[in-house]
Amino acid sequence: MAEDFGGAGKGAGADAGQGAADAMRDAAERARAGFSDHVLDPARRAGEAMRASGQKAADNGATIGLKIIEQAEQNSRQAFEAMREAAQAKDLSEVMRIQGEYLREQGQRAMNQAREMGELIMQFGRDAVSPVRSGDDKAG
Repeated sequence: MAEDFGGAGKGAGADAGQGAADAMRDAAERARAGFSDHVLDPARRAGEAMRASGQKAADNGATIGLKIIEQAEQNSRQAFEAMREAAQAKDLSEVMRIQGEYLREQGQRAMNQAREMGELIMQFGRDAVSPVRSGDDKAG
């Protein structure tokens, strides 16, 4: 009977030890899951957002560069057109008229181009901010 009691005591101690080990494993798993949920996943999302933002900035830079080239090309065409007209002018007053028209048109074109670039940059700014807002919604 003492053997039975001793055996039962050993089993109960082993069960208690096993229960403590299980509790420790569960606590460690919860800690790992909490760390992953509250530290790793947000850091991973932030890294992905930064990569996407960097790609978007590069794309936006390329768009602006192409727009500048397009505007320079348009300005050059207009300048050469005005020079052709001036070269075919019959007298100095016609040259002055052509030059005056070109300068007026160039001033208007420059203002339109500056406005277009400003709008493009503002749109890029709005686009850059919008993913941050939607990312905040996901985190909360």
